[in-house]
Amino acid sequence: MNLNQITVPSLDLSRSVPFYEQLGLKLIVNAPPHYARFECPDGEGTFSLHQVEKLPQGEGIWVYFECEDLDNYVQELIEKGITFEELPNDKTWLWREARLKDPDYNQLILFYGGVNRKNPPWRV
Repeated sequence: MNLNQITVPSLDLSRSVPFYEQLGLKLIVNAPPHYARFECPDGEGTFSLHQVEKLPQGEGIWVYFECEDLDNYVQELIEKGITFEELPNDKTWLWREARLKDPDYNQLILFYGGVNRKNPPWRV
């Protein structure tokens, strides 16, 4: 089995689609106002948006996008006007992460995990 895609809720795809394109995802399916799908710039994963009338309550959805050159990528996004809640920093779980929210307040984490992404020292 392989993960094909992640779909997150959006109240307004006309706001969310340009945001994700600005992050560097490539729009491959555009079916407004209900659905949009993107290819990630690296790898085989895809990411999609589905229009909803109401967003989930509480912590909501967290999506991790791995970026090999995280610090430079975040700086490029800042120069494009993307606002981050947390700039790149090293975490105790041995990843480097930066955090931001999409227009629907889904939590996005841009990270670099290297070998520790799948093989941390505490792996079972």
